[in-house]
Parts: sequence; structure tokens; C-alpha cells
Amino acid sequence: MGRKQAREGAMKLLFQMESNNDFSDDALNFYLENFQYDEKETEYIKDAIYTIRKNVEEIDRNIISNLEGWSIHRLAKVDLSVLRLAIYEILYRDDIPIEVSINEAIETVKKYSKEDSFKFVNGVLGGFVRSLKK
Repeated sequence: MGRKQAREGAMKLLFQMESNNDFSDDALNFYLENFQYDEKETEYIKDAIYTIRKNVEEIDRNIISNLEGWSIHRLAKVDLSVLRLAIYEILYRDDIPIEVSINEAIETVKKYSKEDSFKFVNGVLGGFVRSLKK
């Protein structure tokens, strides 16, 4: 296993939380009790969930400001979860290069979302990264 599996686990948990509108510690703990992750993976998932939960308004503002002709409420929950996770990594994880976060987001979307969603996610993240450099 590794960070790739931890990323997918965090995305699945974010998807579940968004779908059930339940971002509680109980939902996090239930998920971790029912899926096997090693210590580092569990640490990544917990950090991702806690940080995203704490900063979801800022993260979502960054998504919204890079949507063209879309509302955040119209996004597929998988795409929204992947975008939140990628922006969390870019803003709050100095140990992960931006290019890795974007590439992993694209690969995750290719695996779990619609066929062309990766283009959309790449565009949103590209716009976000460009706005950071300004």
C-alpha cells in the first residue's frame, strides 16, 4: 500500500461524507474500522479529513473561483471530493509536490468518475495553481 491507496481512501471517505452530509468523527472512525490501512495511510486520511473539514470554505472558494460556467453544487461528488483533496494537498502539504497532487487527482478521476472528467479536474486545478503564482 502507500500514499496512492491513502489518497483513494480519503477520496472515498470524502465522497461518502458528502453523499450522506455527515462529516463527523463517527463517520471517519466507522470508515477506518471497516477498511484496512497501515499507520501512515491512516495518518494521511485523518489529516486530510480534519484539514479539509476545518478549511472547507477556503478550499471550496478556490474551486468555485476556477469553475467556468459551473456551480459547485452541480459537480459530481467524486469530482468534488478529488478537487478538495488535491487542493488540500497543494495548500497544506509541503511534502507533496504540486505536480504529484494534480497527476494523482487526474488518475483518481479517470478511475472513479466519468470518461472526460479528468479534463475538467485538470482545468480547475490548473487555474487554481496559476492563481497561486500571481
